[in-house]
Amino acid sequence: MAKSRVRVVSAAIVRDGRYLITQRLPKAVLPLMWEFPGGKVEEGESDDVALKRELMERLGIEATVNGHLASTEREYRDYVVEMHLYACELSAAEPHPVNVKEMRWVRSSEFERYEFTPADQGSMDALLFGKGAKR
Repeated sequence: MAKSRVRVVSAAIVRDGRYLITQRLPKAVLPLMWEFPGGKVEEGESDDVALKRELMERLGIEATVNGHLASTEREYRDYVVEMHLYACELSAAEPHPVNVKEMRWVRSSEFERYEFTPADQGSMDALLFGKGAKR
């Protein structure tokens, strides 16, 4: 039986050389792991609309989606995640945890200090080492 596919969008938001990352809630799938902010694309939504909605729901912010950076795919036990990473800019509002446990601004050199979801690890590798790159 074919596994279901889930389309997910995430935001690479950079400020002063630091990326915005968020920690998943304890009740979430892959609890307390870190990720680039974003979430699932709902049926009928474009990636832009889904990413803007997810950023508002999770961090209370409006953002501009500036372009696609990378796509990765990660197979889990019951489904496959298609992860699409976009460069984004924040509006004037400051992000704050709304539907995430915590958020932090970190340098790419600090990523290894955080336990990222497997799908986000693929996005980080593509972002830092080139599309499709593996560490």
